[in-house]
Amino acid sequence: MFITPFLLLQQRWKGVINLGGFIRYAYKNRHPYLFIAPALFILICFSILPIFVAFGISFTDINLRSLADWSRINFVGLDNYISLFTDQVFLISIYNTVFYVVIGVPLVIICSLGIALLLNYGKNKLYTMFRTVYYMPSITNIVAIAVIWGFLYNTHYGLFNYFLSLANIDAIPWLEQPTIAKLSLILLAVWKGIGINMIIFLAALQGIPREYYEAAEIDGANRWQMLRHITIPLLSFATFFVTITTLIGWLQFFEEPYVMTNGGPLDGTLSMALFIYRNGFQLSEMGYAAAGSFILFFVIIVVTLLQFKLRKAETEY
Repeated sequence: MFITPFLLLQQRWKGVINLGGFIRYAYKNRHPYLFIAPALFILICFSILPIFVAFGISFTDINLRSLADWSRINFVGLDNYISLFTDQVFLISIYNTVFYVVIGVPLVIICSLGIALLLNYGKNKLYTMFRTVYYMPSITNIVAIAVIWGFLYNTHYGLFNYFLSLANIDAIPWLEQPTIAKLSLILLAVWKGIGINMIIFLAALQGIPREYYEAAEIDGANRWQMLRHITIPLLSFATFFVTITTLIGWLQFFEEPYVMTNGGPLDGTLSMALFIYRNGFQLSEMGYAAAGSFILFFVIIVVTLLQFKLRKAETEY
């Protein structure tokens, strides 16, 4: 009858000893933790904690007036989420976002890879200049870009319609018809987004050992065969990284429709991110906007996990 209490006391002291050993070990090896502590503190305060706060807000009807008087905040449960899927404007923003992703992501990847392949063949200063030219749009301010492209897209005196008039083609309302406006924003976003992905592909191309190509030349392989059987397979990791980052970026498509069209015409260019911004910061429906942001967050997580799943199913080189 005295054995069980003795064993419990022994286990408790053993736990205390293990905890003390862990504390001594952590204190002895504290320097790495001290170095990462500032970054970890910023990550928790400005990323992780706001996510949990926003998740809680999504179940309330918080707005600008209730921020001044918290007693006005009411718990509404899943009403915000249910209302979103019955909100015609939100459904339009989902359709527009899918439209952007399906067309824009493949275009960015293909154009970036094609330009990187062309620039990889040359080593002189002319090719270096072209690398700078293609990279510049990605670091240019979106407002400046919007001003220039706004003139290019102008229906009456824009440069694009001027070129069409030389071929006796009627002027195109680039930003005045929903479908054409979406395609116009995709063209702008592809032009702006090529640069960073091109640099990633170019770095990956320059990391492929030259011996592979020399062996293929000895075996009589032509350029197309080397591209298909050597270059493309060895770029699989870079392609995977570019696909993930580009896909996430286009799911959060915001700057171009906000600056160029503000979601118009007739919400024809309204993206999910712009819908969330409009409801949260213009209409002050913060609970409703938080619910929309978590739907977008869930979509991004699912798409990213699916990409990782498909990546594991591929052959590693």
